[in-house]
Amino acid sequence: MSFVAVRLSILPQRYTDVEHIARGGMGDVYRATDTTLGRTVAVKVLAERYADAEDVKRRFKNEALAAARLSGAPYTVTIFDVGEVNGQAFIVMEYLEGGSLEQQLQAGKPDTAAVIRWLQQAAAAIDAGHAAGVVHRDVKPGNLLLDGRGDVHVADFGVASAVGLDSLTITGTVLGTAGYLSPEQAQGQRATPASDRYALAVVAWELLTGTRPYESESATAEAAAHVNAPVPAISRAGGPPELDPVFERALAKDPRARYASAMDFVADLRHALRQAAGATGELATVQEEVHVRGNRSPRWPLAAALLLVALGLLGAGLAMAGVIGGDSDPQTTTVVQRQTVTRRGETVTTNVTVTTAPEPPPAPTPTPPAPTPPISSGSGAQLTDEATGLLRQGRWSEAEAVARQAVAKLKGSGQVYEAYAEYDLGRALAEQGKCPEALQHLNRSEQLQGHRSQIDDARSRCQ
Repeated sequence: MSFVAVRLSILPQRYTDVEHIARGGMGDVYRATDTTLGRTVAVKVLAERYADAEDVKRRFKNEALAAARLSGAPYTVTIFDVGEVNGQAFIVMEYLEGGSLEQQLQAGKPDTAAVIRWLQQAAAAIDAGHAAGVVHRDVKPGNLLLDGRGDVHVADFGVASAVGLDSLTITGTVLGTAGYLSPEQAQGQRATPASDRYALAVVAWELLTGTRPYESESATAEAAAHVNAPVPAISRAGGPPELDPVFERALAKDPRARYASAMDFVADLRHALRQAAGATGELATVQEEVHVRGNRSPRWPLAAALLLVALGLLGAGLAMAGVIGGDSDPQTTTVVQRQTVTRRGETVTTNVTVTTAPEPPPAPTPTPPAPTPPISSGSGAQLTDEATGLLRQGRWSEAEAVARQAVAKLKGSGQVYEAYAEYDLGRALAEQGKCPEALQHLNRSEQLQGHRSQIDDARSRCQ
C-alpha cells in the first residue's frame, strides 16, 4: 500500500504529507501534518494483519486510551488521538525529532553522563505511569525517544500487550524485544511494574556497555537466559565493579527482590558510578619504619595530623601511641604499632615503629571533615537526588535541609519528583524523631505517587 493510499484509506483527511518513518512488531509509524492544529505528528498504524482481529484492535485502542491519561506527565510521549478508519486502528502522538536510544546505540556507546540523564528521565516517566496504574510492558531503547533538546520521552505505554508482544507465548515476538523481557514475561506471566523496572535495567546495561546482559543470536535463547541464567557481573562486560551489586538487585529473578521504583535504581546506579570515579587513586606508600630523634622531631605533629586526615578520608585505621616534641632525650622508648591501610581491592597491614619521649603531650584529635553544606541552587530534581544521597549515608539533618529546598521548588508541580522530595523530607524528619511534621510529608508523598512500601517503612519509625 502506497503512502498516499495509507492517508486516504486509514488516516482521517486532516492528516497530510504522510511519510513512512519506522516499522515495528505491531505496525508502521508515519510522520504527518495535522492540518487542523498545524503541527507535525507521528501516527502509529496497527498492522494490516490485525484488521480482522477485533479483540486485538479493541485492546490496542483501550491501551492507547489508558496511556493517554499520562499525557502531560514528565518525559512521556503525549497521545493526541486514537481511532479506527476502514478497519485499521491508529494512534496519533507527538512527533519527536531526535530519534530513539536504539539509534544512539547503533551510532556507538553513548557518553555516561548522557546515559544517566536519559535513564533518570525514563525512570521518572515509568514511575509516573505506575502511579497512574499503567504498566508499560515493552521498555526498550526503541521506545525511548529523544526530543530536539536531547531529553528522553517514553512511548507506547501498555500498547505492546494489545498485540501480544510482551510475551514469547504469542507467535511473532520480534528479536530485540526478547532481550528486555523480564523472567516472568518470558514465562508467559502477566507483566507488572517490577517487569518494567527489570527492562529499564537491561536498557541501562546496554547503554553503559554496548551489549545486553544475555545477548544471543536467538531470541528464544536470550529469553530463556533471562529465566534460567544467573545474573552476570557487568564488570565482566567492561563496567566498573561498583555496579555489580546494583545490577544484581535490578535483574533479580524474583520481582520482589528488585528495586521498589525505577528512580531508586537510577539513584543507586549514579551513586555507584560516583564511587567508581572516586576510587581510582590509591593511598601513597607509607614507610614501614619511622625513627624520630632529637631536633628532627618538630615537624612530626603536622605530618601526623595530615596522615590521620588522609587515612580518615580513605577509610584507613591508624593507631598512634604518641607525638614527639622538643629536644632529644636519652630516656626514650620505641613503640611498634600495627597499621592497616585499605587500598582499592586489598587491605595491607604493616608495622610502624615510632620513638616517643617518656612524657609525651596528649595526641591531638584530628578534626573531622566539615559536613557538606546544603545545596542552595539547582533544580528541584537535582536537590531531590542530593537529598536521597544524603539519606543513603544516614546524614539525616543535612538531608532534611536539602529536601526542604527541593519541596519548596517542586511544590504544586505535580511531578513525580515532588513525591520523591516529600518522601525524602518525611524520612529525614522521621529518623530524627520529628514525627508530626514527618507524617505530613509522607502522607503528601503517598497522595502524589500512591502507596509505596518505603513510605510505610518511614512511617514505622514514628510508631
